Order: sequence, then structure tokens, then C-alpha cells
Amino acid sequence: MFADPDQTPPEAQEQLSQLLEGKLKVPLPSYFALGRRSLPAAVIEKLAANAGELCENLYFLGRRTTVKTSEGIKIVALGGAHAVVTTDKESITEFEATHTERDVSVLRGANTADILITSEWPSDIRVGSKAQYVGEDQVSQQGVADLCSTLKPRYHFSASDAFFEREPFFHAQEEDSSGYQVTRFISMAPYGNQDKQKWIYAFSFDPNSVPPASIPSGTTASPLSITAKKRKAQEPPAFSRYADGGGSGTGGGRSRGNKRARAPPTPRECFFCLSNPNIATQLITSIGDSAYLTTAKGPLSTPTTFPELGFPSHMLIIPLEHAPTLHAIQDADAKRDTVAEMHRYKGALQTLVAARTAESAESDKLGAVTWEVSRAGGIHVHWQFMPVRRNLIESGLVEAAFKVEAENEQYPLFEVSGVSTDVATEGECFRVVIWSGDTEEKVLVLPLDSSFRFDLQFGRRVLAKLLGLEARSHWQDCGQSEAEEAAEAEAFKAAFKAYDFTLAE
Repeated sequence: MFADPDQTPPEAQEQLSQLLEGKLKVPLPSYFALGRRSLPAAVIEKLAANAGELCENLYFLGRRTTVKTSEGIKIVALGGAHAVVTTDKESITEFEATHTERDVSVLRGANTADILITSEWPSDIRVGSKAQYVGEDQVSQQGVADLCSTLKPRYHFSASDAFFEREPFFHAQEEDSSGYQVTRFISMAPYGNQDKQKWIYAFSFDPNSVPPASIPSGTTASPLSITAKKRKAQEPPAFSRYADGGGSGTGGGRSRGNKRARAPPTPRECFFCLSNPNIATQLITSIGDSAYLTTAKGPLSTPTTFPELGFPSHMLIIPLEHAPTLHAIQDADAKRDTVAEMHRYKGALQTLVAARTAESAESDKLGAVTWEVSRAGGIHVHWQFMPVRRNLIESGLVEAAFKVEAENEQYPLFEVSGVSTDVATEGECFRVVIWSGDTEEKVLVLPLDSSFRFDLQFGRRVLAKLLGLEARSHWQDCGQSEAEEAAEAEAFKAAFKAYDFTLAE
């Protein structure tokens, strides 16, 4: 894409200048990934100032990124060479041609991909292949192999000093799979190479097509599957089986009626996983490294609930990793980063609602309530965020509403908690964080166990009563068209833009 910054011929420098100045036009939306050498300084400066857009129709995929195009194609990219000794992730910038095991771990949380792009080859990719490769041996990494095995992309692209196209290979079927997922690994030769090796590749596919029911002709078994199976066998299951499809209950207690237990949803079936091909993308408003933000489907609030905000105010903060609780995230670094980024999103939301009502009358100023259900038998942990009038919080009515409703349901008593960073230390519980509009937060915890059935809509019901929105206690009763959902999400993104830390980075 760009000439070597240390050996840039004059004509290449002139072309780069024309590109940065908008004199060279890119006719179609195009993306470029990070290779194993640094980008030119002028390119880095432009990308940093322009949120990853180099010029019209030309976008940087990022050193470690997941992106979904408007056509519904999911691209995962991991740039740079693997760093063995780097442990301080803060020392690695977005544009540095380096990645770590932590980067690989985060991208595995994407669960699936249509296209995977990596600078380095996956280990053992040539095992079992009869395809010819005449270039030098390439650097290969086990982490890249594990990433490919997890994401099962349709196409995996890399780069080398000669062209290599391996026979397509199929991944081992999972228990819930309806077909064989096939990956094509292709490594491109350099542009303009003397041997005229292929440096460009055209392909097409339907992102909505289903995997073939039988093994396609000409495919081999995955050379990566042994490692993937070994890693999978070492990981404990993410879920226990649950009794009633997730409608209510603690997940570890009694079954309701005569319903049979069934397996929990996989990431491709989970409503909150970005790997689900049917996810409501129109609700998504911001995607970070470890978590993302959406407007709620069937929101509790309406445009008239808090008219001074000018955007939908019932929000969800969701980890990228598919896990029933934060504690269930196996990788310690991933867990720490996920919790930190979820708190960062919550803090940004609180700052936004406070700023929007800073000049309002005291009765109109806003605080917020954030609540979470943490259960080992859950599906995909998330936090729900809702603004609340500050006078309701300061008068004690919000806290009282949760305690009284718990008493009415004959639940255990709420306990005041000093834990504000990781609910995992509380065990299985319902947690509510009440923020009065300044820096102080009050955390209430209701412990959950198998001795009673807990209503998953408890938090929403409490706030619905408190805000006079009883008719909206269940999200299923608050349906909107996709156009309405998209319009409200866009209104929020416009208001949140100044507070969205993912844009600044």
C-alpha cells in the first residue's frame, strides 16, 4: 500500500502526497491492513487526526480490529509481527507494527469472521497441503492458528514474498453445527514482484449463505484443528445448563413446570454476540476493544421521558466476549480489560447525561442507575443504564424502590457493597449502582441462589414503577421498527460523539 519509509523513491513520495491531499481519488470503499513494517509518519498523522480515514473511500483497519461493512461482511484484522517479550500494552500504539498474545485473545472474542487478515501465517498451515510455494519460509504463529480455528473465516489472507494458495480446509464440526465451515488461506506476493507472482485476488461470496452440509470436494482437514481441540478441551464450559430458556430463575435452581433443560445459545445464536449473523446492528452505537454500547431493544424510556436529552436514554453496555458472568471470562487480562472498559462506558454515559442537564432546574437534573444480573446459568452478561431524576436519588426514593420491591417479592435483603469494579467478587447476584450526579456511587447487591426464582425483569420493573412507565415494564411490549431503532441510535451517537473514547483512539 505504501513504500518503505526508509527507502521511499521520489515518485512514491509524490503519490503519497497527492493521496493525502485528496488529489488521487479512490473510487470505491477500500480498506488496508497493517503489515510488518511501520506506516509512513505522514500517514499515521492523518489517520490519528481523522479517525482512521486516510482520504475519501480509504480506511485503515487498525492494528487489531473487528469491522462489519455495510454489506454485512465481518472483517477481523491482526497486524504486525508477534512480540514475545512485550507485556505493557500501553507501549504499543494503534499504528505500531506489533501485536501480542493479548491482542490475539481479544480478537478471539469476535467468535466468527468472514475475512481474517493477518501479517503472519498460522502455524502448520502447509501441513497436509500439496500446493506449491517457492518463497522463503514465513514466520508463523500458534496464536494466529488459534485465531483462525476460533473464527473459522471463509477467507484468511496474509502476505509473503511469493504467492501461496492452500487447498481449502474444513473445520471440525461443533455439536450444534448444521454444516462444515470451510476456510481458504491465501498469501499474496508483493506488488510488482519480479517473478510476476500473483499480488491481487478477486473473490465473491454471500455473507448470508449457510455452511455446506457435506465436505466439499477438494478440501482437506484443517491443519490447525488438533491445536484448537486441545485448547478447547482445556477450557471449562462457559455455561451450566439452564432450566427455562432464560426467561427467569437463577439458572442453578429448580426447573419450572415440566420444561426440559436444553443447551444455552452459542455465540452465533446469542442476541448480544457480534458473531450472530442476525444481530440488530442498527442498535449498536460504539464498539471498543473489549466491550460495546447499544441502545436497548424495546427501551423502557420514550423520547418524552427525558426530552432535554434529545436521544434514547436506555442503554446497554455489553462485553465482546460471550460469557454468562464477568467472572466466567477465563483470561485474567481479558477480564480486567473488559471490566475497565465497561466502567469507562458507564462513566462516559454519566458524564453525558449530567452535562446535558447541567443548566436545567434542580428538579430536572439527572443522575443514573446501572443494573446487572450476574448468574452462572445466564447467557451473556451485560449492564443496563438508565438516567433518573437526581431528586429521586437524593431523596432516597430510588434505593427504597428496589428494597421495597424485593421485599414484596420475598427476595433476600439488599446489601450495601463497597465493590464497584468487579461484581465477580460478589458471587451470583443482582447488582444496582445508583449515581446521584456527582462522583459518588452507591452499590446495592441482592444475592441470588437456588432457594427462590428471580425475575430477570426485576430492575426494569422497579424503574418502570418509579418513572410512571408501568406499561413498558417488558421490552416485548415496546416494539419499534428498524427505521425507528436506527434513527434513535443515530441521535444518540451524535450526542455521544464528544464522549466516545473509541473515536479518540
